[in-house]
Amino acid sequence: MNVQTFINEHPFSPFQWLIFGMCFVIVLLDGFDTAAIGFIAPSLVTEWHISRPALAPVLSAALFGLAAGALLSGPLSDRLGRRSMLLSSVILFGVACFASAYSADITQLTTLRFVTGLGLGAAMPNAVTMMSEFCPDSRRATLINLMFCGFPLGAAFGGFLAAWMIPHFGWRSVLFLGGVAPLLLSVLLLIALPESVRYMVAKAKPVDKVRATLARISHDARDAGSFFMTETAPTVQGQSGVSVVLSRSYIVGSIMLWLAYFMGLVIFYASINWMPILLKESGLSPQRATLISALFPLGGVGAVLLGVLMDKFNANRIIAACYALTAVSVYCIGQAAGNVGLLVLVVFLAGVLMNTAQSSMPALAAAFYPTQGRGTGVAWMLGIGRFGGIAGSFLVAELTRLHFTFGGIFAVIAVAGVISAVALLIKQAAHPQSRTSGDLKATGPVGH
Repeated sequence: MNVQTFINEHPFSPFQWLIFGMCFVIVLLDGFDTAAIGFIAPSLVTEWHISRPALAPVLSAALFGLAAGALLSGPLSDRLGRRSMLLSSVILFGVACFASAYSADITQLTTLRFVTGLGLGAAMPNAVTMMSEFCPDSRRATLINLMFCGFPLGAAFGGFLAAWMIPHFGWRSVLFLGGVAPLLLSVLLLIALPESVRYMVAKAKPVDKVRATLARISHDARDAGSFFMTETAPTVQGQSGVSVVLSRSYIVGSIMLWLAYFMGLVIFYASINWMPILLKESGLSPQRATLISALFPLGGVGAVLLGVLMDKFNANRIIAACYALTAVSVYCIGQAAGNVGLLVLVVFLAGVLMNTAQSSMPALAAAFYPTQGRGTGVAWMLGIGRFGGIAGSFLVAELTRLHFTFGGIFAVIAVAGVISAVALLIKQAAHPQSRTSGDLKATGPVGH
């Protein structure tokens, strides 16, 4: 039995929706915990009497951890499996976020945010890879983008929740909640999360395990005596995921994916980490500044529509256009500072475009690589891209030190959107034959 053909030909089952739900919540909590530090930053400035530039290390500590966690977890996922990496990463960022609620000073908080980032960085790409390998071809980008909407929704929910929790319970309560929730989720993952069937076939795991998992999608799998799968993407000599990602067949596309995601996160983290402070200093109240800033990540729900378009048309060009429009809208944020009504509209529009493009990148990467390198390919794009988040945090710190105006800061940030758009057009030119919608066509067995 061809595993992917079986998944394609059967309705999306309650078992697959359960996997989707668990991965969605992982990504939701990832967004909540990642963005939490930006929402509590004004409280840190007040309580610990620190300057804005001094916030840069604690704002970016989790991003260093996110990068390291993704870079390390990708090859481990391709070697050890998706399930074990997901479970361990959720436990790690839950424990670390919980501990960070009890930080006594900026140094302790910075250290614990780095450890939190290690878990967050490992969780995201493995959730994307796991979901990708349980999706039918015709709906892969749509479902992955829908799942990835959990990240901006988690970040936005964190903003609205922080605006209510911090005045009532203090900034530590936000981190406390961010630690307890993933620890509760890990219990469900331990009980219900399966291993990826494509991974099990690629690694020639026992037939009984593959059959048992597929039988939860449809009882038709119980009659199969053996399993195989096929790939459209070129196969590469060597079994490691790293050898696939860095091979001649994939290197140009890999670099362009890294660059596009890097620049997207320059925009995201420069905005989400600094917008509450910048808006407050432009004359808004702290609560209103936080609420308006929370509109930016909320815009990620637009990724569902883009996923549908990616499944039907050329995904590289569609996402490139979205990044180009992001550049225009981010520039407009800087021009709307004096008008609250216009500012609300522009921030939300910029968030829709930016997060739609960024949320669609994991689906693009998952479709680009074969199973033997998918875990590494997705994780390394997310991991290397995280350095864009670090760059974005320090970029705004430096621009404020140089006394850039509100409009000048967002004009600089907007350039990153143009670079992302160009990178994806270069990827399309270098790999015009690749199936960007994620369809897999039979080219021969790669597992038994």
